[in-house]
Amino acid sequence: MAGDLLDSEGRGEVFSSLPRIHPEGRKFAIGALAISLVFAFFAWETLAWPMAFLSLGILAFFRDPDRVVPQDERYVVSPADGTVVQITQVAPPQELVVDDGSGTEGLGTDPVTRVSIFLSVFDVHINRTPISGMVRRLVYIPGKFLNADLDKASEDNERQYILVERSDGVKIAFAQIAGLVARRIVPFVKPGDTLGVGQRVGMIRFGSRVDVYLPAGTGSRVMIGQRVIAGETVIAELDTRPLIEGVSQ
Repeated sequence: MAGDLLDSEGRGEVFSSLPRIHPEGRKFAIGALAISLVFAFFAWETLAWPMAFLSLGILAFFRDPDRVVPQDERYVVSPADGTVVQITQVAPPQELVVDDGSGTEGLGTDPVTRVSIFLSVFDVHINRTPISGMVRRLVYIPGKFLNADLDKASEDNERQYILVERSDGVKIAFAQIAGLVARRIVPFVKPGDTLGVGQRVGMIRFGSRVDVYLPAGTGSRVMIGQRVIAGETVIAELDTRPLIEGVSQ
C-alpha cells in the first residue's frame, strides 16, 4: 500500500539490533586485529592499541544497517548516507545517453536535476537503489581520485553509473564516485537484475560521493547541507514541479 514503511528485507517495523558488518570489511578488520595481537604478544603496547582501535574503526566503516524504506511509487529515496553538497541542472552523462548496443534506450538529452551527496569516512558506505526496477546499464569509468566534494569530481573521478528502469518506463540513474581516499567501487548488481526500492547495489570504500540524476521535470525535495539516509530519506517526488534549490522536509 502506498505510504507503507518496510525495511530492506520486507519487514514492516524497525527493530533494535547491532548493524551487521558487510563481508567486504571483515578481512580488513581481522587483519588489523591480527597485527594488534602480534604487537601485544611482543609487549609493544604503543603499537598494539592503535591497531586494535583501527580494527574497531574498520568494523564501524563497513557497518550495514537495515533501513525502513517508504513504499510509494512517487518517491525517489536517497541512494547514500551523507550530506547534500550540490543540487543543479546538468546534461545527463554521455555514457547514459548514447546507444550501448543493448537495445534499451538510455536517458534523454534534456537537462535534468542532479543531486550530489558527499559521504565522509564516518558515513555508512553501502549504496541502495533510489527506485525499484531493472538494472539497464552499469558503466565503469576509470579516472582520477580528486576530493569528492569538488564539482569536477562528477566528470573527472573514477566512477560507476547505474541506470534503473521501472516497469512503467521511468528511468533514474546514479553514479558511485571514488574520492580522495576511496580507491575501489564494489558493485553488488549487474545488468538485468531486478531490484526493490532501497535494495543494496554496491559500496565505495573510504569516503566518496554519489550523484543522482532525476527524471526530466522532477525537482529535489532536499536542501544543500541536509543530511540524508540511504533507503529512507525521500530526495524527490515524481511528477512534481522542479525546485533546484530544494525544499526542507
